[in-house]
Amino acid sequence: MDIAGSAALVTGAASGLGAATAAALAARGATVYGLDLDKAVAAAGDLPEGVRLLAADVTDEEQVRAALAEIDADGAELRLAVNCAGIAPSARILGRRGPHDLDLFRAVVNVNLIGTFNVMRLVAESIARHEPDAHGQRGLVVNTASIAAFEGQVGQIAYAASKAGVAGMTVTAARDLAQFGIRVVTVAPGIVDTPMMAGFTEDVRAGLAASVTFPQRLARPEEYARLVTMIAEHDYLNGETIRMDGALRMTAR
Repeated sequence: MDIAGSAALVTGAASGLGAATAAALAARGATVYGLDLDKAVAAAGDLPEGVRLLAADVTDEEQVRAALAEIDADGAELRLAVNCAGIAPSARILGRRGPHDLDLFRAVVNVNLIGTFNVMRLVAESIARHEPDAHGQRGLVVNTASIAAFEGQVGQIAYAASKAGVAGMTVTAARDLAQFGIRVVTVAPGIVDTPMMAGFTEDVRAGLAASVTFPQRLARPEEYARLVTMIAEHDYLNGETIRMDGALRMTAR
């Protein structure tokens, strides 16, 4: 697909993977609409040219529909959606204070899995209304899993379950949406240097970097964004979960 001239929706766009992806798509000539929570949108600094932030909770159908209505009102043809919104609290199934909090587990699954599905289903409806290109393609949805979907560490039970669900939807979603000319691809990043990492000390960050096979460093959000643009431009990528992890295989801790 041709990124230039298309409209793109990126969730979690106020920071981290979402912000890097929004900037990369805008640099390629896309009109980018970024979704994030009210507080994140209010706290966002200067935005790249071609990027507009809209306040919306990805788990709320009406808020996502309202954002899509704004895109339609602008006369933009939505062709690409990238789901980056997510949370990653840590808790063990059974810890010193008792069993894993059930509401916390629900919250993680609600944002990471149900939020991804909610956006995917609604943007698919929007993309399907547009005319296909000469090859019958209408658009692309890129979802974000994690290598924790396959090798979740101690304390990642909720996160691993939610991201395994995202990875597990990929082939079925691609098959469901094939009749509309919409591809679905999932990226499973390893350890990425995002704001989620800001609370770690330099020693911890160095230890995490050393655990990567090669290159021995944390991934950069811009590398995730570059992969998204490659997926968009590579029309034969569909129904696949791509690991972006420097050959890292997570240990138990």
